[in-house]
Amino acid sequence: SAKDMKHRLGFLLQKSDSCDYSSSQGKKEKLSSSQRLSQEEVRKWAESLENLIHHDRGLAAFRAFLKSEYSEENIEFWVSCEEYKKTKSPAKLSPKARKIYDEFISVQATKEVNLDSCTREKTSHNMLEPTLSCFDEAQRKIFTLMEKDSYRRFLKSPYYLDLVSPPGAGCGPENCKRNHTHSLDCNSNIISQCA
Repeated sequence: SAKDMKHRLGFLLQKSDSCDYSSSQGKKEKLSSSQRLSQEEVRKWAESLENLIHHDRGLAAFRAFLKSEYSEENIEFWVSCEEYKKTKSPAKLSPKARKIYDEFISVQATKEVNLDSCTREKTSHNMLEPTLSCFDEAQRKIFTLMEKDSYRRFLKSPYYLDLVSPPGAGCGPENCKRNHTHSLDCNSNIISQCA
């Protein structure tokens, strides 16, 4: 359910921060500066899809959002292509390319992405002799599709707004000593640790 996903996402996003502060002043300062950076990063996610998906937490949030819309195959394909491009061994190119093709592009693909016939045909042709760039055009098309469609919805969704908007009442300094602009709100039920 969406509530479960939101809860799991909260834990992912919570990973590097905690409401359980130690009494050490140095630790408090470190947490404070990492929270500011985190909040700045969250704001940068609204500047471009690239900023969002090149940040581990942004990617996790976007993936959870796409999962809620039943379209996570797009980001999974994009990530698989990014990993594929890091392949060092020429002997591994063909099996890795085939796996991506079978999973996302072929007609019987389990997680088929939405590509036009021309791009699909070109990618199929590239499979005859896979190179590091054989999925580039398909990856670009899926990126553009996400950018024009799901990314815009993501920015208006609770998956993003709950992270960037100021928290509601009730999470005062006595309950949770975090920067007031930090949006992992103690009352949002995303994270129950702070309450």
